[in-house]
Amino acid sequence: MRFSELVPAASAEGGSAGPAETTGVNLNSSSRVFTQGDLRETGSPLDVAISGDGFIELIGPGGENLLWRGGQLKINADGQLAAANGLALKAGITVPEGATALTIARDGTVTAIAEGETTASEIGKIELAQVRDVGAVTALEGGLYRVTSPEDLVTADMESTSGGAFVQGSLEASNVELTEEMVSLLLMQRAYAANAQVVQAGDQLMAIANGLKR
Repeated sequence: MRFSELVPAASAEGGSAGPAETTGVNLNSSSRVFTQGDLRETGSPLDVAISGDGFIELIGPGGENLLWRGGQLKINADGQLAAANGLALKAGITVPEGATALTIARDGTVTAIAEGETTASEIGKIELAQVRDVGAVTALEGGLYRVTSPEDLVTADMESTSGGAFVQGSLEASNVELTEEMVSLLLMQRAYAANAQVVQAGDQLMAIANGLKR
């Protein structure tokens, strides 16, 4: 998060030639942090978290690609794996009716035991997408993201240690530690107040100096 000073615009008829007077600070820009949150085991086969960098691609209402950090899955009315919000995975994985023992491996391979069978068969694979530049990611509602261009996405190398992996039966918790953020906010607030007092003291000294000069 970055802040900038609020500086009043000079009068069109000619403002003061001296330094502009600031009136406080304003939020200039903010950046989203995609650091890993803690993984919490749930035991549900339809819960999936991502360990490391990467996103799951979903198909949006208008056919656009959306990004998702994982969470609760469900089988939609068409029998496809989808996010809890109903958006289907781009991988287009259809779960056979009556299938059991749905398993998602760390590399995204999805297997299940079809009705009447005794062994599991592969029914699809979830690819992990990574973003070239996090600055190109736009946050949407419901934990979804959008990138400016499909060229900003690359398929993660699941064999690499930095490529990320799927963890079935777990959910990712928030990556924000509220206690640490509150402490940081208080420190910044006190630092700003201290700087404001320094400026105020400087103004008082200038006023005294001007009075002596007169």
